[in-house]
Amino acid sequence: MTTAWDVVVVGGGSAAMCAALSAREQGARVLVLEKAPEAWRGGNGFFTAGGFRFGFKSFDEICEIVGDLSDEEKASMIIDPYTEDDFYDDIMRVTEDLADADLALLVVRESQPTVRWMRDRGIRWIPMFGRQAYKVGGKFKFWGGLVLEAVGGGPGLIDMEYQAAAKAGIEVRFETKATRIVTDDRGAVTGIVVRTAAGTATIPTRAVVLASGGFEANVEMRTRYLGPNWDMARVRGTPYNTGDGIRMALDIGAQPWGHWSGCHSVQWDYNAPWHGDRKVGDNFQKHSYPVGIIVNVRGERFVDEGADFRNYTYVKYGKEVIQQPRRAAFQIFDQKVLDLLREEYRIREVTKAEANTFEELAQKLEIDVEGFVRTVKAYNAAVQPGPFNPAIKDGKGTRGITPPKSNWAQPLDTPPYVGYAVTTGITFTFGGLRITETGQVLDSEQHVIPGLFAAGELVGGLFYNNYPGGSGLMAGAVFGRIAGRSAAESLRTA
Repeated sequence: MTTAWDVVVVGGGSAAMCAALSAREQGARVLVLEKAPEAWRGGNGFFTAGGFRFGFKSFDEICEIVGDLSDEEKASMIIDPYTEDDFYDDIMRVTEDLADADLALLVVRESQPTVRWMRDRGIRWIPMFGRQAYKVGGKFKFWGGLVLEAVGGGPGLIDMEYQAAAKAGIEVRFETKATRIVTDDRGAVTGIVVRTAAGTATIPTRAVVLASGGFEANVEMRTRYLGPNWDMARVRGTPYNTGDGIRMALDIGAQPWGHWSGCHSVQWDYNAPWHGDRKVGDNFQKHSYPVGIIVNVRGERFVDEGADFRNYTYVKYGKEVIQQPRRAAFQIFDQKVLDLLREEYRIREVTKAEANTFEELAQKLEIDVEGFVRTVKAYNAAVQPGPFNPAIKDGKGTRGITPPKSNWAQPLDTPPYVGYAVTTGITFTFGGLRITETGQVLDSEQHVIPGLFAAGELVGGLFYNNYPGGSGLMAGAVFGRIAGRSAAESLRTA
């Protein structure tokens, strides 16, 4: 049977657009279905900084990918190699060795080739000077393995991907919700049912790529799978990621896989709206906590703020905050470090207080005064001597307090003191579908579902408990490219 569309991609974020571009390159006629209105295009990718983690052997490789760094810019940068082995080790370390080793290795090995593939399709890259480098000794020292972001951050990434899709002749239909995958007696995909303002229709196709995100914007699913309090988490990004793609796949026998009770979450402004604000983007996040301390409403510290670079702790610490009283925490800094805080601390939409004494600061932030003062005094007394260097794990820690602060510990002694109120913002969920290394969705009997592919947040098995910053967008692009290519190739072999 001849169909109008060879490959239908469900979703309109970065992974979906990579899948669509990849399928189109193989000669497939591609249709993208996005249930959100066009004004909300881009899924969660829009709400990111556009950072991509990938392996590289040398600074020269970074320069090749960026393409237009001046000699002056090159001379101002210090970037240590971040090899594929480093990337793989980071994934396995932060996921406590639970990540599917084959999927992790695939992401790692395909990371730089995929970044270059995206560059060749019009995605431009720049170094993350503002978020991943500290100026030390007159040079920008990059840290934590994450170096490049898309020009214009998340919004820029989405714009460039949609421009590439339009240039490739890919049709995108907004406000078109996929509701059911149609299969034949063998279980092979034959079409997809959609609902629009005009009604319900079936689109014939033999290949569907699901790239419609996780269930982070679905209050009922969050509560069912993540547990108590997660119904009250703020949603960092789009309100449209409600688990539709996962549900459609499970309805035809797909195998659930991965960390269904886990998610990517961050410290997010306490008074942020329930869903992402496209004007503010990702600036409700507060990621400079390693150079300060974090306390709860009782004034108690509850994490090691300096355990590692924020790239490797911010996801699991987001989860810690939602377990605190009032689902609240407070990041505390003194004047010594204010110039190190990321730009997100300087936006208008921020919940903060400033005071010359700890007592006054606690009162303004509605923290238990006695508990807070006691914590700060104990912390200050526990700070050990040594040079402070935010661009490396400097070993400047505390002694005799629990939890310790392992790096970047400096006494809070330079008023006025500043505190920022945060809660938990959920980014995406870790549970999803089981796929092969060619992006095909498996059923519960370990058989491939003919014609069904997946990419992006709804792929299960890669992230558990935690995740290295910048690897979500990277994994989405890698699996999107693979799934799109595989979907188109499946038509030739069917």
